[in-house]
Amino acid sequence: MPTSPEIREAIRQGSWIRKMFEEGARLKSAMGPDNVFDFSLGNPYGAPPVELLEEIRKLAAAPPADLHRYMPNAGFPEVRNTVAASLERSTGLPFRGDHVIMTTGAAGALNVALRAILSPGDEVLVIAPYFAEYLFYIRNVGGVPVVAESAEDFQLDVGAIRAALSDRTKAVILNTPNNPTGAVYPREALLALDECLAGREKRTGNPVYVLSDEPYRKIVYPGFSFVPPAAALRNTLIAYSHSKDLNVPGERIGYLAVSPRAADAGEISEASVFCNRVLGFVNAPSLMQRAVAVVQDLEPDFPVYRANRDALVATLADAGFPVVPPGGAFYLFPRSPSGDEMEFVAAAREENLLVVPGSGFGRKGHFRVAFCVPPDTVTRSLPAWRRLGGRFFPGRGQGAVR
Repeated sequence: MPTSPEIREAIRQGSWIRKMFEEGARLKSAMGPDNVFDFSLGNPYGAPPVELLEEIRKLAAAPPADLHRYMPNAGFPEVRNTVAASLERSTGLPFRGDHVIMTTGAAGALNVALRAILSPGDEVLVIAPYFAEYLFYIRNVGGVPVVAESAEDFQLDVGAIRAALSDRTKAVILNTPNNPTGAVYPREALLALDECLAGREKRTGNPVYVLSDEPYRKIVYPGFSFVPPAAALRNTLIAYSHSKDLNVPGERIGYLAVSPRAADAGEISEASVFCNRVLGFVNAPSLMQRAVAVVQDLEPDFPVYRANRDALVATLADAGFPVVPPGGAFYLFPRSPSGDEMEFVAAAREENLLVVPGSGFGRKGHFRVAFCVPPDTVTRSLPAWRRLGGRFFPGRGQGAVR
């Protein structure tokens, strides 16, 4: 066979998110879109903000002479300076333009960072539940993923992280607010993690870098607040995407930012610029670099997500599903009422509810609900959730909800 055995195995395992999304497309075609409640894909709901659209119109109408030409591989210097100034305001750290590399989204940023710091055989800790692509990103560059479990409420378990560290650990991927759980890590947890990693550095003489994946940092609900990991953890590399805060996932625009407090920050920045080129990204899309520069400090409001979250949390809890209310992002990660999560996912499908099994995120016995959907979809789905609860929790479900 001509393809790599590793890639064949990866394709076989596949992505549960994509599988359920494709199943949703098939069902909608057969039954009509109004009869299917697709909670499988984290595709942001709504249009981009008017400020961004207006800037795109201006650039298209009167483009700068260099708008569509090659640029420094790290991106336009003026855009990087703007991003650095915004990061300085949000973290209190002295970011400069040369700490920032414009990238093709957070995925590009993570791949660049991992290529810049890893040697073959180096280990990277991921915290379960996790975004499944992390494992592939790590393996792309010869790294070895090591899984540390979070607590039952999906908060950091620093003891589990400490136990998973080894002499080969080079990095930890941190994701707050989290996909798939919506967990938001408080300052005290981040400080405890920093103390843990500092102890390991003292023992081995080598830093452990924290790759902070932050595409959801502007989607946080009342009662919670996003604490920038870079403000609490010394050796932080920030991976950011505007896919979620500006509703432009198809534009693939974001950045990698190396904390000025990180060990060997200048060397890592230089290596990341090189890797941005040789991994084939070359540079981030030029028009979108210029466009997002003007909205770095825009604070979006997502009333639809809040309403969807509240309606689903209340309905699922009343129907008997154990669910931790998310502090951010747009996901729920309830516990499956069946010992066999695939049995439950199949039962949900019988109600035309499409969800993703927790095993796709490294934690069996759960399922993910992506509620970044039109509010009407959530409202019309609530009776189906109640019926589903009634199947697994006698006395609950539709008959118990007034």
